[in-house]
Amino acid sequence: MIRSYHCVVTGKVQGVFFNAWVNDQAASLGLAGWVRNLDNGKKEVLLQGDETKIAEMRTRLLVGPPLSQVSDLKCEWIDYDTEHKEFAIR
Repeated sequence: MIRSYHCVVTGKVQGVFFNAWVNDQAASLGLAGWVRNLDNGKKEVLLQGDETKIAEMRTRLLVGPPLSQVSDLKCEWIDYDTEHKEFAIR
């Protein structure tokens, strides 16, 4: 199991290039993992890497890209079954 940071982002996060923005931000910080759409209009993010950089990514997720409006961010540390080598949009 790989210690990973799992987040669910709520708000105006669909149709604002949120996934591409998360991908770019995570890659710039050297983080691995993924971002994907949930059926309920939220985004799910899994982050793996340096804890200081994950903390920075959490701060960035609270703000989001320019056209988004993040209203809630719920994150927790989990044990995940796969170690990712890079970040991806699912």
